[in-house]
Amino acid sequence: MPRALPSLNALLAFEAAARLGSVSRAATELHVTHGAISRHIRALEEDLRTALFQRQGRGLVLTPAGQRLRDTSTTAFAQLRDTCDAVRSGATNAPFVLGCPVSLLARWMIPRLERLMDELPDLDLHLRPQETGFDESLTGLDAAVMAGEPPWPPGWRVYPLAHERVGPVASPDFAKAHRLVRSRPQALYEQALLHTLSRPDAWSSWAESIELPAKRLKPGQGYPHLYHMIEAAVAGRGVAIAPEPLVADDLASGRLIAPWGFQAIRAQWVLATPARISDVRAEPLAEWLKAAFADRQ
Repeated sequence: MPRALPSLNALLAFEAAARLGSVSRAATELHVTHGAISRHIRALEEDLRTALFQRQGRGLVLTPAGQRLRDTSTTAFAQLRDTCDAVRSGATNAPFVLGCPVSLLARWMIPRLERLMDELPDLDLHLRPQETGFDESLTGLDAAVMAGEPPWPPGWRVYPLAHERVGPVASPDFAKAHRLVRSRPQALYEQALLHTLSRPDAWSSWAESIELPAKRLKPGQGYPHLYHMIEAAVAGRGVAIAPEPLVADDLASGRLIAPWGFQAIRAQWVLATPARISDVRAEPLAEWLKAAFADRQ
């Protein structure tokens, strides 16, 4: 017959103190007193008949037995928390809140939303504008679609969706469009190029991908977001640099042309969710998004 586990409260107190490296911080996290944490740890050491901490100067350090128990208990409690979160989510049928950059949301996601709902009918998807990256906690979100470059930071579950492909685009009504179509990319040296403050390196990344000296490109009118810059290009205001998914519908309808196509750069589109969140709905959504990015219609 297996032995009974020690007190759960004692294990929680030890795990917090070992993970945070402080009895005081553990007390704050668990909303109990410093003395309560100390009593739980002493009781646990008595139950296990071994020391888990030893004093070093004014602080505490883990013994080998304490290090072993810390590693196991931290993993076990993290798995328990994730499973409980998933059970709560399933039990309440909570919506899956997905963050997207404003430009992707308006120009790519919303036009495909009906198709997504048809193909993933059990997913109650709520969309929310989200411009921040991996350094944010994504408070209030279950996941976010974003562009970034590997290696991905720790603490995140990342589903790669597509390599970023960018290229110059212009309206067929742009006064110099007919010359661009018949020219090499070097013709852009003579243009004042539309650009966006949200992606200041887009033109240089594209130029680098085709071995074009980026320093010879001249910036023209700048816009705060990709969405605004692309709309300016559609209105015939100049040549813009744009990610392929965001202009796919405009290319198909003839509102824009891409004289030299699109080039892959270092960035990737990904679906990211904090590793502390365990939600079985993220993976099928990632698969759907990956297939949709691959479909350039």
